[in-house]
Amino acid sequence: MKSPYARFALSRTAQAVVVVLLAYIFTFLVISVLPGDPVSSTLKNPDNGFTQEDIDRIVAYYGLDEPLLTQLWTSLSRFVVGDFGISLRSNLPVKQLIAEALPSTLILASTAFIVALVLAALIAWGSQVLPPKYGQGIVRAFPSLFLSIPNFVIGLLLIQVFAFGLGLFRVIDSESPWSTFFAAIALGIPVSAQLAEVLIANLDHESRQEYVAVARSQGLRRSSLFARHLVKPSALPTITVLALIVGELLGGSLITESIFGRTGIGTLVQRAVASQDLPVLQAVVSLAAIIFIVVNLIADLAYPLLDPRVSIDGASRPRAVSPAADQPIRTPLQEEVSVI
Repeated sequence: MKSPYARFALSRTAQAVVVVLLAYIFTFLVISVLPGDPVSSTLKNPDNGFTQEDIDRIVAYYGLDEPLLTQLWTSLSRFVVGDFGISLRSNLPVKQLIAEALPSTLILASTAFIVALVLAALIAWGSQVLPPKYGQGIVRAFPSLFLSIPNFVIGLLLIQVFAFGLGLFRVIDSESPWSTFFAAIALGIPVSAQLAEVLIANLDHESRQEYVAVARSQGLRRSSLFARHLVKPSALPTITVLALIVGELLGGSLITESIFGRTGIGTLVQRAVASQDLPVLQAVVSLAAIIFIVVNLIADLAYPLLDPRVSIDGASRPRAVSPAADQPIRTPLQEEVSVI
């Protein structure tokens, strides 16, 4: 007989698969009702160089002369086996175009993720360890400041200072390590603010608990108290927030790539929108949905493994349980949401 966690994991995975399929169907239907005819605007455009034989082949491949539901079934059947179709603009497989553009975006997003995590950790550390004059005042103001400045403004300032002013990187060499690093800073600073806010709120919550008062009475220093007693219980809700900001990293990377001249998914999306290349646009949107859903699934599955207060009732949602009364209690993240 399967364990409760195995049943929970299978249930969550099945739900994630259903959500991915629904996201693809929704994207297909939304794109299908957009104004404009891709056959007339793209395939029959003499500037694109499609012959009548190419047009007939692409129309037959996508079933563009078939009813909408038939097109949906054909497209969904190919999507399930990893076939994203053929670009209406370049006549190349969409999978090939994404494979060429995705590495640059993943490098930028992952680097920005690390930058956001480090910044949030430093802000949270300073809010608890530094003297109240700095920890309660200056340091806690950083998240609000970071949220108030759009990432494209930060990017332009970084280019002006470090590229044109100090010459640390060249704008034309957008894939260099320094260029990638500063692009990641522009993307990671606004994201780090959300993470820092959640960390600070949960650190404040944990610092008011009785076990912390006992640790302080034993003469434990602030830095030791932070590392040994506050970080672990406060970090759990951060997992949920980390999963949620993946979508923001993916969306923000499109703007950041344009500012720093990087060739990635953002460039691919811009070209697809300009030329009404619907297969590419749908594939990119669906891929972003898959990444977001998979990351949140991993966080959902990790939650009951990391927090002993979380119990699994069959395939139901994880819930925090009071060890004393065996009654549901609110998780630290729920406490944070209620405060906000």
